[in-house]
Amino acid sequence: MPKQIIIAEQHRIAAVFSEDQIQELVVATGTHQVSDVYVGTVENVIPGIDAAFVNIGDPERNGFMHVTDLGPLRLKRSSSAITELLTPKQKVLVQVMKEPTGNKGPRLTGNITLPGRYLVLMPFGKGVHLSRRIVSESQRNTLRALAILIKPAGMGLLVRTEAEGVAEDAIIEDLEVLQKQWEVILEEYNTTREPTLLNRDDDFIQRVLRDMYNTDVNRIVVDSPSGLKRVKQNLASWNDGKNLSVSIDHHRESQPILEYFRVNAAIREALKPRVDLPSGGYIIIEPTEALTVVDVNSGSFTRSATSRETVLWTNCEAAVEIARQLRLRNIAGVIVIDFIDMDSRHDKLKVLEQFNTELAADKARPQIAQLSELGLVELTRKRQGQNIYELFSEPCPTCTGLGHLAQLPGEESVRTVEVARTATSETSKGQSQSSSTTSSPRNGDTPAPRLRDSSPRLRDRSPSRLDPASDTLSDTEGDTPEIDLIHHPSYQEMGDGTTRRRRRRRFASPDIKAHAEEQAKSSGGRQESSQESSQESSQESS
Repeated sequence: MPKQIIIAEQHRIAAVFSEDQIQELVVATGTHQVSDVYVGTVENVIPGIDAAFVNIGDPERNGFMHVTDLGPLRLKRSSSAITELLTPKQKVLVQVMKEPTGNKGPRLTGNITLPGRYLVLMPFGKGVHLSRRIVSESQRNTLRALAILIKPAGMGLLVRTEAEGVAEDAIIEDLEVLQKQWEVILEEYNTTREPTLLNRDDDFIQRVLRDMYNTDVNRIVVDSPSGLKRVKQNLASWNDGKNLSVSIDHHRESQPILEYFRVNAAIREALKPRVDLPSGGYIIIEPTEALTVVDVNSGSFTRSATSRETVLWTNCEAAVEIARQLRLRNIAGVIVIDFIDMDSRHDKLKVLEQFNTELAADKARPQIAQLSELGLVELTRKRQGQNIYELFSEPCPTCTGLGHLAQLPGEESVRTVEVARTATSETSKGQSQSSSTTSSPRNGDTPAPRLRDSSPRLRDRSPSRLDPASDTLSDTEGDTPEIDLIHHPSYQEMGDGTTRRRRRRRFASPDIKAHAEEQAKSSGGRQESSQESSQESSQESS
């Protein structure tokens, strides 16, 4: 199946496309990356967990190394107790095998490996190993014999899948490069005392081509002229100067390469839990601290006539998409998939076969453990760097990554009251400021009582609510934070707006009357106006 490789060297991101879909991402960001080689210093040894914490130059987090990953340090002594193998302040040579996640530092190992195009050199390893993907028995015998002949003494070799069908000279040349790389690392290790980085794959383009390029790739696009040149040089050296069947292009569009090929859009979609299937179904992917859960749903699928066909078709589509999402999101660890329930054993077998076929293309070697009694498919996938959530997202500061806002009993009402109080205080503050600027007394004058603006205003005459005391419709005005007698809701404006007379309505409740009288006594100017209003209303009623 033809593939394309899009390389954004500026952002150190590469994407592998197949049938206009992103299959895999290569991201080289972060302080500590997989395969980095460091000089480290043992900070402390914890016998309770058979592990040690190693300082590799990061002031915030130390690296973690288990006793099973000590490598040559463990081979030197017969004792297996980590306290006898490592001591504080001891100098060690380590390599990052897992990048840091959350508050955890990087996972370290003493088993150093140096990957090349065709071989992987293991300076502290033993024997010769071949990739399981080399199927041809004749090729396996030839490559094994060659590796035994060229293997350095006291080291181990792993023959990669890319070595199949390659000339012997190219494989030998690849080994010589790896040996020189190891010699440089040893020399720097012997002369360095402080924790520091010794080796890293700084050439991002070479790393992408080494891990992703194969005969299925028919196009490579890079974002710089220098990157274009290095791609051609690497491919030419690997193909013995032969004509390349792959198209190598330089991205010259005004739109950035990650936007032009919709890589950023694919990353945004991959961060969402829901993934739609072609026929109307969908899957939900939920990562947790312990494992990743995948749920399959039929959704609006209506393609098949029977429910059995609908379930089988949806599960097969989900198997293909789940395998792609595992590679794209780089999900590792324990994965549990809840396919739609199937009664037929034949249908279950067909879905598992489809799933196994799709997983075969994954370099992380996912392994299906079992189909449980509850119909759950359990599998594991080897960790290879950070997943997409760790690279391109961070926990929500509001819910701390929970995904929900906690709303406990009673908090809603308290929150509503607090908002109302805040709005009331702000309104009162604004009104007091405006009144002080408009009616501030001069020196020696008596302050005049604060009155509201009585200029005629247009009002909505449409009936808005039924008054419960008088069984009549009354107008509604905006809510005010303070209550005064002149503008109290128990008064109704009469007239055409030019002559403003107010008539008091009769209320049965004595509390409102008492409140009105108390409010009238508190302001001298308002008391006179209230008396005049009451006299006029009594005359009209008589």
